[in-house]
Amino acid sequence: MDWVLIVFVLFKGLVFATGMYFAIKWHYDREKKWADRRALLGMGAKLVAVFLLLLLVLLILTFGLARTLGMDLSLP
Repeated sequence: MDWVLIVFVLFKGLVFATGMYFAIKWHYDREKKWADRRALLGMGAKLVAVFLLLLLVLLILTFGLARTLGMDLSLP
């Protein structure tokens, strides 16, 4: 019965070690790929555009929900 615990711990260690190896490799490869400044600026512009789009959608949904609930949204 003791061998089951040993096998499970070894399997868990192997899974974690494999995951750590691929995580480090992925980050290293990703950093090499992003070394180009132009690609980095393009990615930043895309992230800003997605953030602003999501902010606009959240604003529309918030005001839509407020009107559905009957809240007065007019300025004094």
